[in-house]
Amino acid sequence: MDSLIRVERPLSQLQLLLLAASFIGFMLHLWRARTKTMPPYPPGPPGHFLLGNVKDMPSAKAWITFANWSKEYDSPIVHANVLGQHIVVINSRKYANELFEKRSHIYSDRPTFPMVELMGWSYNSALLPYGTKWRRHRRLFHQVLKKDAATTYEPVEAKKIHELLYNLLSEPEAVLGHCRTATAAIIMATVYSHNVQSASDPLVQLAETAVAQASSNLLPQTTLVNVFPSLRFLPGWLPGVKFQRLARECRKLTEDMQRLPWDSVRRNMAEGTQRQCVLSDLLEGNTVHGRVKDSEEDLRAVATTCYAAGVDTTLSQISTFFLSMTLNPHIQQRARAEIDSVVGTSRLPTFADRPHLPYIEAIYREVMRWRPVLPLALPHRASEDDWVDGYLIPKGSYVMSNLWAMSHDESVYPEPNVFKPERFFNADGTLNDDDTPLAFGLGRRICVGRHMASSAVWLTIASVLATFTLTKAKDAFGNDIEPVDDCTDGAISQPIPYKCCLTPRSEEVRSLIETARSESF
Repeated sequence: MDSLIRVERPLSQLQLLLLAASFIGFMLHLWRARTKTMPPYPPGPPGHFLLGNVKDMPSAKAWITFANWSKEYDSPIVHANVLGQHIVVINSRKYANELFEKRSHIYSDRPTFPMVELMGWSYNSALLPYGTKWRRHRRLFHQVLKKDAATTYEPVEAKKIHELLYNLLSEPEAVLGHCRTATAAIIMATVYSHNVQSASDPLVQLAETAVAQASSNLLPQTTLVNVFPSLRFLPGWLPGVKFQRLARECRKLTEDMQRLPWDSVRRNMAEGTQRQCVLSDLLEGNTVHGRVKDSEEDLRAVATTCYAAGVDTTLSQISTFFLSMTLNPHIQQRARAEIDSVVGTSRLPTFADRPHLPYIEAIYREVMRWRPVLPLALPHRASEDDWVDGYLIPKGSYVMSNLWAMSHDESVYPEPNVFKPERFFNADGTLNDDDTPLAFGLGRRICVGRHMASSAVWLTIASVLATFTLTKAKDAFGNDIEPVDDCTDGAISQPIPYKCCLTPRSEEVRSLIETARSESF
């Protein structure tokens, strides 16, 4: 076993040469960078000799630091140099549109991080470099998740949201736990037609563990091998090289996360018992005139990416909704009045009601703006030198969208920290055209699952407001427990865990929820 290999084994000549080459190459790179005339990069903190801006890089909630840099240097684009790697942060929606939309041919690539491959995550479509394989995956996603096609899975989403209502009715004190189960259930049902009854479902546990390990080790600052790629050749038994062990553990989880649900769907299709889902639709559409169009590897990767990219992001958005309503009871009152006037009290909201519930739509948009789930999005890579307002963005730069800064831009969203759905209405009371949440990204890398995610979050919002009143939880003495109005750090940000109290609006609501749940089985 690898764990029993003796750590005193000496380094081979090849490994010593790799270490020496990495160090010499790095020092030469820094020397050349210091001796050349510095081009006009976007403004940012002055670098230190050799290290560049290593000491300036934030250790937590980087999106806030980067937004403050824009204020300090009076520039919507800021720059840092970390050990020779250029990092450019876009804090303005105007410039984000300019780069990621109008110049998408330059900014659609992704950086390549060694840990992505070591952990077995090179399958993930969201992390693929821009190229032929990415375009194949994008075509497959479009086939099943484009706006018209995504409506196919709305009945499954509605069924799982009705189950969420029943669980909230039965055990209202476990709100966040029920939300986690519901988001996993929605994704697993739509992608694999796998029925999740609890968070302890083996496939859910497997996927959550794999995603958690990967998300904490993928970004460049999380492990040294992403900065010095040649370190990947060092053996795992060497002291201090724990990334190899972590990668090996994650790779096994990732392989199982892809294989087990895939095998289940293929087996059910062969037996004629498989219900319609994303993967079955991909498999059935993969043969035309007897010819197989796409490899099983691509189909499996696309399906797994749906889960890996969808569960935690959707959970964050739904958790943000519950928090915002707990803190703003007056918004609930207006929302319920609209639902009662359009839907009535004798049925639950449906997707068909969406065009007729503008205030619920505004709440949905504000949930997505107020606490963006990916505050810094995933980094892009400049595929060639580019100039913006006289500043150079060098080829190979990591270019990051600060979605938090854009969605909290006071010139666009006054009082950005206040939850205010009214900001999405025109003066005449109609919804404005700010209808594509920044949380889904921009350009060619915009989230391919945004239509399905949008419908799931919207129906959850409408259904919960139609059936429950949300208030602050009480302590043993009857005092309000104030939720912490803050979010976690990391690539995917979620509200800090909080408590709230749910009360059914009426006995009629109880009956509606119980009936909807019984019809789901």
